[in-house]
Amino acid sequence: MRERWFGATGRRVPEIALEGELDLADALVLDTIDIDALRAAHRQGRPVVIRASSAEEVKAALARPEVASALVADAALLELDLTELTYG
Repeated sequence: MRERWFGATGRRVPEIALEGELDLADALVLDTIDIDALRAAHRQGRPVVIRASSAEEVKAALARPEVASALVADAALLELDLTELTYG
């Protein structure tokens, strides 16, 4: 399982997580990518997670370095091969 830093908390979290499985206290949770909000949260050291409902949404969310995790409701999305999805 690949992990990312959870903002400036010192914690590492799965890059793709099921909705409800992460403690999101103090995290910025977005339904879509908002560049200004991502940058502001990153400057503050605040963790950012983005909800995603498809492989393309997961890929787009994780393409942003400010994003700690993509939250998914469908457990099948946990098995995505992001390398294959990105590079073919």
